[in-house]
Amino acid sequence: MSEYRERTTGEVKSQGEWRAAFPNMSLPRVWTSNVCDAMNIDPVLASPAATTSAYQTSARDGVEQNANGDWVEKYVAKDMFADTTDEDGVKTTKAQHEAAYQSTLDANTATSNRATRDAKLAETDWHGMSDVTMSSEMTTYRQALRDITTHENWPNLEDADWPTAP
Repeated sequence: MSEYRERTTGEVKSQGEWRAAFPNMSLPRVWTSNVCDAMNIDPVLASPAATTSAYQTSARDGVEQNANGDWVEKYVAKDMFADTTDEDGVKTTKAQHEAAYQSTLDANTATSNRATRDAKLAETDWHGMSDVTMSSEMTTYRQALRDITTHENWPNLEDADWPTAP
């Protein structure tokens, strides 16, 4: 969505809002610098989101002028959590909120990894049929898959943490 900033007041509106503000002005579909000068506005350019940490989000915080003198979207990193007090006066710290959030993320990751592990085991189940002799490498691989939940990085596994199929 295109946004424009009024030069004197600093007010930021979308192109549609500016069109509505100038109902008696015939405006082209594409706004050039001449159109912006006639309306006393500057375009607001897109900018990247703020750099965030694990428990932060990037939030839009108005517009600002960059080193080139252009107006750009301004983003700031905001904490996802803060200390809170519920209606009964029970206080929960930011750290407790973060720990609960991380616990939920870990539980979801563990569920996904278990599903991956189960699928890998299912792919090799035929090696355990009565008319097939399972190799010791396959036995070791399948046991490593079953033991993956005891891996030091569980549940946040990397590709290298998974056992390699023989």
